[in-house]
Amino acid sequence: MAETAFPGSPGGGLPHPGGTAVVPRSRRWVGAGAWLARRIGSAVFVLWAVATLIFLAIRLIPGDPAEAIMGGPGSQASAAALEAARTEYGLDQPLWVQYLGQLGRLATGDLGSSYALKVPVAQLLGDQLPGTVGLAVGAWVLAWVLALGLALWSGLGGRGAAVVGSALEIAAASVPHFWLASVLVLLFSTAWGWLPPVSNGTTAGLVMPVITLALPLAGFLGQVMRESMLTAMNSPFALSARARGESETGVVLRHALRHAALPGVALSGWALGSLVSGAVVVEAIFARPGLGRSLLQAVTLRDVPVVTGVALVSALAYVLVMAVSDLAERAIDPRIREH
Repeated sequence: MAETAFPGSPGGGLPHPGGTAVVPRSRRWVGAGAWLARRIGSAVFVLWAVATLIFLAIRLIPGDPAEAIMGGPGSQASAAALEAARTEYGLDQPLWVQYLGQLGRLATGDLGSSYALKVPVAQLLGDQLPGTVGLAVGAWVLAWVLALGLALWSGLGGRGAAVVGSALEIAAASVPHFWLASVLVLLFSTAWGWLPPVSNGTTAGLVMPVITLALPLAGFLGQVMRESMLTAMNSPFALSARARGESETGVVLRHALRHAALPGVALSGWALGSLVSGAVVVEAIFARPGLGRSLLQAVTLRDVPVVTGVALVSALAYVLVMAVSDLAERAIDPRIREH
């Protein structure tokens, strides 16, 4: 009897007893190579685009970059000192020459030195990166726990739980970071004295910043995951599982939860951008060292190398997170691996 290719599989494939096509190993390797090439190409393009936009945006800000190098407008630097700074940093050259020079330095990994702090940008980022990574990872984990909890509650609790869960998600997603941070400080520090009002390097000092970043993100993730959960609960495969005697809890945990997690995984790149932008506010409010606070100070001082370095690190993190989320989607949903 002739073998029949499984419908929907790329180029066919051998039939599998479970109903899923077996893709030849050589084709899987080709697909993996093409996926990796696309990821590398997109990473290079994103980093180039970020470097270009930052270069143009900084130079559109009114003011003389040489003044920022000499300490800002309040430094009262002489005209000769400003001219010397322009010559030293190449600011007296045409704009396109400055642009190509910056791209060349970035291509070799040279991020330059901070205008304000007079230290290498790579060293500055290395000092500030752990604080922001710890904050972002803690907020991301807490947001996922809350979003999954709401999705499970909506799936197992019936219509009433779904309505309440939707209201909680909308409320959480609508809260601005600065307002939430202020309320948390007022309650947990001023009124009750449970937590320090600023980050002091301890675990207790990390609690309020993490909650501030996590709650709005949990609201957004919870909305898409709850809708996906409820849709999966009414899908044919869920009805078939119930017909086989599967309990409602089993249907949720073994079948619907996987479908509910997919939208959250797909939004991981956007979630990272949300955490980075929120970190600027949170780190400033809680006096917490990190990339967000460094970026805010660098923009204020027109510290071009620091702004460029922070933006490139954020873009690279975005690309890596998107790649990891793509791999996670393929692991969760076998259908994606077939394309």
